Amino acid sequence: MHKNFKTLLLVLIDTLIVTGSVFLAWLIIKGSTPEPNIYFVVTAVSILLAYLLFAFLFNLFNRLWIYASVKELLSIVYAVTLAVFVGTVLTYFVLTLMKETNNIIFGAVIIIWLCLIVFIGATRIFFRVFKKNNENTEEFERVLIFGAGRGGTTLARQMENVPSMKMKPVLFLDDDVNKYKQVINGVKVMGSRNDLRASIDKYNIDKVILAIPSLTQYKLKELYDICIESGVKVQIMPNIDDVLTGKKEVAHLKNIDLEDLLGRDPVRLDSDGIRDEINNKTILITGAGGSIGSEIVRQASSFGPKRVLLVGHGENSIYNITMEMKNRFKDGHINFVPVIADIQDRDRMFKIVERYRPDIVFHAAAHKHVPLMEANPKEAIKNNIFGTKNIAEASDAFGVKTFVMVSTDKAVNPPNIMGATKRWAEMVVQNLDKRSETKFVAVRFGNVLGSRGSVIPLFKKQIENGGPVTVTHPDITRYFMTIPEASRLVIQAGVLAEGGEVFVLDMGEPVKIVDLAKNVIELAGYSIEDIGIEFTGLRPGEKMYEELLNENEVSEDQVHEKIYVGRAVPKDYDTLMADIDRLMSMSDEDVKALVIGEANKKF
Repeated sequence: MHKNFKTLLLVLIDTLIVTGSVFLAWLIIKGSTPEPNIYFVVTAVSILLAYLLFAFLFNLFNRLWIYASVKELLSIVYAVTLAVFVGTVLTYFVLTLMKETNNIIFGAVIIIWLCLIVFIGATRIFFRVFKKNNENTEEFERVLIFGAGRGGTTLARQMENVPSMKMKPVLFLDDDVNKYKQVINGVKVMGSRNDLRASIDKYNIDKVILAIPSLTQYKLKELYDICIESGVKVQIMPNIDDVLTGKKEVAHLKNIDLEDLLGRDPVRLDSDGIRDEINNKTILITGAGGSIGSEIVRQASSFGPKRVLLVGHGENSIYNITMEMKNRFKDGHINFVPVIADIQDRDRMFKIVERYRPDIVFHAAAHKHVPLMEANPKEAIKNNIFGTKNIAEASDAFGVKTFVMVSTDKAVNPPNIMGATKRWAEMVVQNLDKRSETKFVAVRFGNVLGSRGSVIPLFKKQIENGGPVTVTHPDITRYFMTIPEASRLVIQAGVLAEGGEVFVLDMGEPVKIVDLAKNVIELAGYSIEDIGIEFTGLRPGEKMYEELLNENEVSEDQVHEKIYVGRAVPKDYDTLMADIDRLMSMSDEDVKALVIGEANKKF
């Protein structure tokens, strides 16, 4: 219906209602049909003019009444009340000026007021009912809402009021037994999570929406698995506090991703301690364009450093993170300095640290791909060992307060050159700590979800190409952590550092890669049969499972709920440096044997 036509129609209908209400009041009070006298005409015209004024002020003609709620009906009550009051006063003064009888019959006024509220309210409800009855509900998804709290009820109301969502709330499920059988916005609470599978079948559900933001990862995974097995879509509602504060819309439903299924409870940081260390300081991040490095930039910048040096050799990635941060911190109180440099260039590292004199260095630059490094062992050595030695010794030479090296669980009992070079890098910083005023620490953790070159982007690419998804072995497992969580804990470890520690992040339980592959396939909307999973055999240097500590490094020391201190003993400094000096003159086979052999020794 055209907007102007609808407005005109409502004006005409309300005019008839006002006139009819005055007529009806006269009929009830007088007991006979009113004659067309001056009292009747003045009363009808006065109340009509007052009503039209307040109806426009309260926007009664332009509202979308198909979305009407108690708030909209209250606006009718306010407009009618003011209109009857002002119209009655106006009637009195007009009749007085005309020297006519001006006795106000208050019984008639009450009747007019009640009639206007009932009849005008009824027309608006009629518009809503008429619109809803003429919608093609066959196009609507039948939705089960899990969670009948504030979030779920707000979502159900939104579905009813906004047909463009194309969703129909069919029932609630909630684990609160006190809500069972309650009817909320016309939708009944029919059970708990134990009834999810049966309810999906019984009520022909198309989609399940989870409206409980506090769901643990275990419970979320349990509900997700039931939905996938039942063949229905599943989404998560935004946090209700974000909705109520206007940060997000109710309709902005989020698809479940791997971070939701594999993530843990949010990390609690010592924000005050981190701010004391970073605020108004200069920090340097190597590998700042990479997955972990760029997230350290994002997280650390929220604590108000004076200057952030973004060091990396990939110009595009450094440009992207620099622009992102400058756009995020537009007030300019943080100076973001992009520095294109390679950590293998010793002179360049020394000049950068000498020029900017950072207070804290987060060293995230490294070669991390196991198969590639197996084929190019000396590149792993140049970057991971010599590169670390360069930036670490530069930090020592120019008085950096804290140096945090990002390490990996592959440094534990490494059968491959990549993991072995990271263990050598750990030993470099551990030895420097003994000889320096700078606090040197390393932080070990497992795989991060979605990082470049990790298995998840590979799986997604294979799914896009129609499959199959390749997994090396049905029993292979890995630890996983989200990029933001890992980065926050790296920053936290830097604050907790006393010097010389190899910190180990609590990675939770290891995940079977084949289960991860199944989740990625299902999240992409396919069945395992559609895509297929193919086992290709372990690659050179690949382990069946990763460890965060070897048997000699295990310690119960815990400096944070998610951070442990490992007892990693390094090779003595002189021997280590002598071995490093001769690495590049050795053959590939000899260098691999030496580096891997020494990395597995217990000193």
